[in-house]
Amino acid sequence: MNADLLQRATDLTRRGEAFVVAVVVRREPASSAQVGNTALVTESGEYHGWLGGSCIQSTVMREAHAALRDGMPRLISLSPDPGGDDRVGVTSFPMTCHSGGSVDVFLEPVLPVPRLLVFGVSPAAQALARLAKVMGYGVDVVDPDADRSTFPDADRIATEFTPQDFVDRPASQKERLFAVIATLGQHDEEATLAAIAVEPAYLGVVASRKRFSQIRDTLVARGASPETLDRITNPAGLDIGARTPEEVALSILAEIVQVRRSAVERARETEPIAPPREERDPVCGMTVRIDTAQHHAVHAGRTYYFCCGGCRERFIATPDRFAAAFAS
Repeated sequence: MNADLLQRATDLTRRGEAFVVAVVVRREPASSAQVGNTALVTESGEYHGWLGGSCIQSTVMREAHAALRDGMPRLISLSPDPGGDDRVGVTSFPMTCHSGGSVDVFLEPVLPVPRLLVFGVSPAAQALARLAKVMGYGVDVVDPDADRSTFPDADRIATEFTPQDFVDRPASQKERLFAVIATLGQHDEEATLAAIAVEPAYLGVVASRKRFSQIRDTLVARGASPETLDRITNPAGLDIGARTPEEVALSILAEIVQVRRSAVERARETEPIAPPREERDPVCGMTVRIDTAQHHAVHAGRTYYFCCGGCRERFIATPDRFAAAFAS
């Protein structure tokens, strides 16, 4: 990967944006791709880098977004005879570029790290922050009394209950955002309202059921909807008989892992994914995704989409010929 792509990948990671690293791992002549060619495909549909001819770009982008949806890497192959390319672990697609050849591309999704918002400075909050860092979470602590001496490993510390950095973020980031209220009697209501505002995928409150009932009544009186409060988990954590702050932290993070994995499985099994709108390039026959197509032309009131500028120029030279073939 060249320096520009490395820097772009670093910037995307720092901003918490998901992307796919696509690398050519095998090629056969006369493909213009070379082993090691690399591109980045972002969650928003941007394509940076080079994987050979533009004919393969639409397929790579389509499969890259599928990898972002399920979080799983994949190896794809584009060849003139995809039916004859039967290899375990490889998904084959047609290569219709006129130059011929074939190319294998490995797609690796890079997803934002899950983030945990810890509200409070209690021993349970401190244990949560420590254990979450060990498990690879980004940790943000929110409390007026929080400082580096109490949370030396936290990524960020906010002393006001207004964590605006997490409001209006993409849904893919909120799916990996979790919050725990461990204020234990100090600022309970304020912390809970702040956590609700960022819409985390999981919100747990470390408190007895009696205390949480009091918190709930106070928040309803302040205008919080009962439906929103119903989504709060209390007591936070799986019932493992936890007693010490470290055991409480373990039970909560185990529940968060359970929530994360269950959400992924539900998405794979039940969420219908609308296929992107696609058209066939009338010149080479390559499938082109309409919303990301860079080349198109209008002929006889119809819009045609192309995999590359070369196909578009050939079409414009003799549009009736290609339009007739396309229609048939």
